[in-house]
Amino acid sequence: MVDSSLRDMTSFPAEPRGEARGEPRDEPRGEQLARLDVAHRVFFRLYQCANLMHKVGARFIEDFNSTTQQWAVLGALARPDPKQRGMTVKDLIAFLLVSRQNLTPVLDRLEKRGWIERVKDADDARSRRVVLTAAGNEVWTEMQVAISVFYAEALDDFSLDEEVSLYRLLDKLKSSLNAL
Repeated sequence: MVDSSLRDMTSFPAEPRGEARGEPRDEPRGEQLARLDVAHRVFFRLYQCANLMHKVGARFIEDFNSTTQQWAVLGALARPDPKQRGMTVKDLIAFLLVSRQNLTPVLDRLEKRGWIERVKDADDARSRRVVLTAAGNEVWTEMQVAISVFYAEALDDFSLDEEVSLYRLLDKLKSSLNAL
């Protein structure tokens, strides 16, 4: 049964077009419309949140003259295993879920700043690994204060259980999207 509060969501009056991937849902037409309406709202809200994360997150790290994209790359490289070995560009692309075209200019800017370097892979001389430099590691460590404040303020209205639930739901959505 559809919650009555969902029936009142009328700002996206779209009709479902054909059946989605996989097996069609065996639901009454009203429930299909309600699910579509909620899906519109969920994905639009995620879009808004992603944009706000970039916009607001950038303000928190503006003292570093850095972008949220650079923050993401530094964070990926600062994790324990990559901190020791670095990551290939292919691995960074897979981890950050970005395209090579979007990642390359970010890496170029980080390299110009001396925060990363591209070194030959010890296991495969044809490949390069992206590693944090000492300067990049220092900047990342300094950024942690601003990033922690951003996280704390952004999640201030959430309990720990809500944060964990949100993470699990987003991880579930990410898995679904990866499977498409």
